[in-house]
Amino acid sequence: MTVVERREVALVDLLDRLLAGGVVITGDLTLRIADVDLVRIDLNALISSVNENVPAPWEEML
Repeated sequence: MTVVERREVALVDLLDRLLAGGVVITGDLTLRIADVDLVRIDLNALISSVNENVPAPWEEML
């Protein structure tokens, strides 16, 4: 095994790295019976941390 294959990353560190750069989640779910679509759910989400370097996408209300 190489060093990269043996390297272990804690779940907290992985989440910290993902949130620091941002994560985009996209998914589609369709419930169908006899080729008739009954329910369709589309998911588009952006998950990111907010700090001084990456401000919130909304303006603060005063």
